[in-house]
Amino acid sequence: MRYEIPMRLSANKISIRWLGVLAIIAALVIWEVIAAGIVRNAFILPSPVDVVTAFMELVETGRIIPDFVDSLIHFGIGLAAALVIGIPIGILMGWSRRFDAFLDPIIELLRPIPPLAWIPFAIIWFGLTSWSAGFVIFVGAVFPVIINTYSGFRSVPRIFVEAGKMLGCTKNFSLIRYIAFPAALPSVAAGIRIACGVGWMCLVAAELFGVSNNGLGMALWLYYNLHRMDCVVVYMILLGLTGLAFDMAFRYYIERHFLKWRTGEVA
Repeated sequence: MRYEIPMRLSANKISIRWLGVLAIIAALVIWEVIAAGIVRNAFILPSPVDVVTAFMELVETGRIIPDFVDSLIHFGIGLAAALVIGIPIGILMGWSRRFDAFLDPIIELLRPIPPLAWIPFAIIWFGLTSWSAGFVIFVGAVFPVIINTYSGFRSVPRIFVEAGKMLGCTKNFSLIRYIAFPAALPSVAAGIRIACGVGWMCLVAAELFGVSNNGLGMALWLYYNLHRMDCVVVYMILLGLTGLAFDMAFRYYIERHFLKWRTGEVA
């Protein structure tokens, strides 16, 4: 009898997961009915059958994988730069009021500028290269990292810092490493998660506007010019699935392995 409640909870989780699958199936059916039965124009709205056919065609031509790899390179460059630059700036601003007073006007001046506004400078500075697309992604991803890191360090309870000093952490570096950063890690992780989503959207926009000569966004624009909307939808779905994969990997690996102490989970 003692296993009855856990078994019921497990069954409830399984049934909830199937609701998501049911929603996807229902959306595909509605899509097919509207596209094939009402619109009847593949240029305005290709049906799921058209999209699957286009996907098989793209796989045979070998176009998808190189575009996907190129976009991952662009995304990796931008996100890595955002983390390397954004986290230290957020730490400095959150830990030191002097750094906060010094850097806050600059951050608040640059933060409202849309990443797409930097595309002309990206092209001038880096040309039509992967670094150009990475720069646009960096501009979109760095500010969520800075703001969330700053908020996390500002929210560290003062009693933690005082306890650290009593236990021997007398230098700022030791206090940041052993006290403040672990306490602020959930907020830092939230900033990285937001930055991944914003950066992925900026990648598509950068490639669409010709910052790079390759990638998923550039291929999407190419097939639009060819009036192949079925191929456009293939790349849109691939973009969505990739973004979903990033978010799921972050939630189910990073948070469960590095932030499991928040919920009291044990290995």
